Amino acid sequence: MIIIGEKINGTIPGIKKAIEARDEEYIRNLAVKQSEAGADYIDVCAGTAPKIEEETLRWLMDIVQDAVDTPLSIDSPNPKTIENVFPYAQRTGIINSVSEEGDKRDVVFPLIKGTEWQVIALTCDNNGIPSDVQTRVHITKKLVAKAEKYNITPERMHIDPLVIALSTDNDSLLKFMETTGIIKKLYPTIKVTSGLSNISFGMPLRRVVNQNFLTLAMSAGMDSAIMDPCNQEMMAALLATEALLGRDKYCRKYANAYRKGKIGAKK
Repeated sequence: MIIIGEKINGTIPGIKKAIEARDEEYIRNLAVKQSEAGADYIDVCAGTAPKIEEETLRWLMDIVQDAVDTPLSIDSPNPKTIENVFPYAQRTGIINSVSEEGDKRDVVFPLIKGTEWQVIALTCDNNGIPSDVQTRVHITKKLVAKAEKYNITPERMHIDPLVIALSTDNDSLLKFMETTGIIKKLYPTIKVTSGLSNISFGMPLRRVVNQNFLTLAMSAGMDSAIMDPCNQEMMAALLATEALLGRDKYCRKYANAYRKGKIGAKK
């Protein structure tokens, strides 16, 4: 399971405050904690006003790259911002994200042509987030076809079927699982991802909903997730699920994480 650390995002109140105060130490500590907790990539998202987004994103990238060797997931809704900060990435990472909205794919796909960079691709278009499985699969096909024109193979893509809050769509998880299954049959090497906490928006005990979504989504074929690697309950659920699915020989990763206090630590 590929873990994309979610905590350095300017839409989070603590990060917003740190960005406004230019508190480098706060950002650095979050990068180190996520890396040590097991993040494979660290998402960096400015979440600021457009006029200062590029400068803020570069500032975040510099701090994180100085603090850890963990590669970045460069996150912006503006493809031009991604294009402008891309040269400052020191290691091959992930672009977050493209979709069939606007010109995102037309900017990002040429940018990573001829590299080993991966990309998160959202199953939405100019009509918004589709509620049905068929449209999500159709958008996936279009994104994969366009990526192939730039020699970006399916294994470099993380398709995000876009989880809708369960409180507004009672079949949200079922649609995610069905979409994942179809996509995996069409493109066996492609990765499926999610911003899994979206599932619990507006619900009480969100952590319980998130944990169960994680387990069920992994069993359906989800390969990566944008999540908090410092959340020991979520990491325990992830590692336990990997063991139960036969992906952790003799449960070594699970047992090692427990011994090192990464899961199950007393609070």
